[in-house]
Amino acid sequence: MRARTLLPATLAAALLTLTACGSGDGSTPDTGAGSSSAEASSPAQPPAASNGNGSGAEEAQVPKVLNFTATTVDGKPFDAKTLAGKPTVLWFWAPWCPTCKGQAAETAKVAADNAGRVNVVGVAGLDKNAAMRDFVSDTGTGSFPHLSDENGEVWKRFEVTQQSHYVILDKNGKTVYEGVLPGGRGLADKVAGLTG
Repeated sequence: MRARTLLPATLAAALLTLTACGSGDGSTPDTGAGSSSAEASSPAQPPAASNGNGSGAEEAQVPKVLNFTATTVDGKPFDAKTLAGKPTVLWFWAPWCPTCKGQAAETAKVAADNAGRVNVVGVAGLDKNAAMRDFVSDTGTGSFPHLSDENGEVWKRFEVTQQSHYVILDKNGKTVYEGVLPGGRGLADKVAGLTG
């Protein structure tokens, strides 16, 4: 009987703690991929600020997995919250990887064929940013964003341990596929299953 009275009090205390984590008191800055995810689920916080581009991300519920920020290979800030509400393909690659180069054309084609319906984001790692920029230029994959993950924060977040790896999320942020797709074969079918 005592356990029944303690459970509601424990839950209330946990919810109060979660709400306090997203209070924006400045004690934990939101500076990178490892930033706190409590604010995404806190009812006191809006899902995402309007960015004025009409993307609709501000209306979508932001899943915990997309509560991170990064920098693109061309030095622009990137907020993964903008991916909320649409299926997302995360392509983890390294500039020196021949398998990754072999996936570039198909990944770019899937991105172009599904523009506006599916997010495609490259996540570059295991090298320096200059090499990452060269890879994007050499492979013609500049039509979609690529994150410069030199410190491996996004790779760690998604528990990726090898290059040429795809993580595909549905519109709710649930992982529906992760693994290697040689030459990108099968990527279009996996994406079609999320949009059709």
